Amino acid sequence: MPPRLISLSSFRTSTKLCIQCYSTAPRVRLAYDLHEPAKPSSNAPGAIIFMHGLFGSKKNNRSISKALARDLGRPIYAVDLRNHGDSAHNPHHDYISMADDVAGFIEEHKLKDTTLIGHSMGAKTAMTLALRSPEIINDIVSVDNAPLDAALLSNFGKYIQGMKKIEEAGVTRQAEADKILVDYEESLPIRQFLLGNLYRPADDKTQKFKVPLKILASALDNLGDFPYKDPSEVRFEKRALFVRGTHSKYVPDEALPIIGQFFPRFELADIEAGHWVISENPEAFREGKAPFAPLPGKTSRY
Repeated sequence: MPPRLISLSSFRTSTKLCIQCYSTAPRVRLAYDLHEPAKPSSNAPGAIIFMHGLFGSKKNNRSISKALARDLGRPIYAVDLRNHGDSAHNPHHDYISMADDVAGFIEEHKLKDTTLIGHSMGAKTAMTLALRSPEIINDIVSVDNAPLDAALLSNFGKYIQGMKKIEEAGVTRQAEADKILVDYEESLPIRQFLLGNLYRPADDKTQKFKVPLKILASALDNLGDFPYKDPSEVRFEKRALFVRGTHSKYVPDEALPIIGQFFPRFELADIEAGHWVISENPEAFREGKAPFAPLPGKTSRY
């Protein structure tokens, strides 16, 4: 599900920094699962915050979080971003607001030297917070996304249409929901991923979606954008790892110069996978043992 990338020439002509770099929307307290290592490392950096992508949740990162906590000896907080999973719903769904929620999470839990790992929407949230508040972030791992504006394909809008159709049908079993969703998405793994958001409210026979479909539908046009436009105004001078799937188009070679301008110490790791890097090739992702150790595949430093 790659986005259609806006040309870098048109991107560079927009040199105005984001007008609102701090959210005016109320912070959302994020639901989370804490995965603590059995043998904490005495010399490891602080905790890791793991952020999912659009329509995802903390449960999608449960297995990899447990594995990384064990491998790295570091506690990992797998969070639900606003309007996802068990976190509260809010009509504001943009990267500035999501980044501010994560900043509040760091403050609430008194975390120091924090590493941010984010996939897709979570990756842009991580990049946004690192650029906004570099003093509270130690380093970041951006999984298959880049700090530029991109127009999303129609897939996401189709998914919301299908999910609305499911709610209107009043389904009682996931199999019924899948029969409806197959008209909107052929891939069984993607349908299963989307249907993972279904739940049965108390005292209700029909299933509903945890994600607020109306809010996310109205946010789709903005989720391809990146709030910072001018790397001469803001940079993250600490380490940043950009992991991309070799079969994904979210981080093309043409995006590397702008990544280097925002994140001058960035490293690049290619993993044999599509956009869903972690779920498609979890072993390759974790074999690096540490976020900045060389990962399998082509690894470069810029």
